[in-house]
Amino acid sequence: MTALADLPLSVGVAVAAAFGAVIGSFLNVCIYRLPLGKSVVYPPSACTKCARELVWYENVPVVSWLVLRGRCRTCGTPISFRYPLIEALTAAMFGLAWWYYGPGALLASRLVFGCALIVLFAVDLEHHLLPNAITIPGTVVGFVFSFFTEPGWEASLIGLLAGGGALYAIAGIYYLVRHEEGLGMGDVKMLSMIGAFLGWKLTLLTLILASFAGTLIGIGLIVTRRGGMKYALPFGTFLALGAAAAAVVGPGLLEWYLRMFQP
Repeated sequence: MTALADLPLSVGVAVAAAFGAVIGSFLNVCIYRLPLGKSVVYPPSACTKCARELVWYENVPVVSWLVLRGRCRTCGTPISFRYPLIEALTAAMFGLAWWYYGPGALLASRLVFGCALIVLFAVDLEHHLLPNAITIPGTVVGFVFSFFTEPGWEASLIGLLAGGGALYAIAGIYYLVRHEEGLGMGDVKMLSMIGAFLGWKLTLLTLILASFAGTLIGIGLIVTRRGGMKYALPFGTFLALGAAAAAVVGPGLLEWYLRMFQP
């Protein structure tokens, strides 16, 4: 870790971004395979249409998609723009996180958390599904990290219990009032994971931000007649956005809010 800390900032950011692009390629595998119940480590990556196994130079993050012009080299099937987008996004996240946090336990925690959020965001947006393979281990990992870095194990424990409990209570009340499911257990598990990584204060902020964003999008869909009152919004995508914002600007936002009430 000392050697990493001695790297010039520009070099550290560049190396982190390159490593992030590689991780982003793996996240694409998770996003595609987890909803199908497939292993994310075997078999090797292949074209989803002709099933030809990809060679190494077809797996270079972002570059391969551009060189192949977004199509399979064998059958010409279009390759979703999601692949280079996720790789570029993950690369940017790793580079910016290195610049913002510097090497240390908090950097590792935030990167693991960010990767989980990217997968959950994409899968829920496309499939309305939040895989247990991400949320449950993520909760455990977030709590373990809390013994070495922010938010501390007590805040993490309260966060994971209160986070999941809050959404579970909201879902129960909604069912009692409307007699139909409003939130799935996936959302409950995801907020519990967020609580483990961020602690209860930032988890509450996450829920507020996600609810606000979801309300705005819902109103927009109704106004444009693209959805009605019963249109099912993927709330996990809003939780991911809210949690990402809370992790970065949440502490400063809470400090500003509390200063408003100081005499």
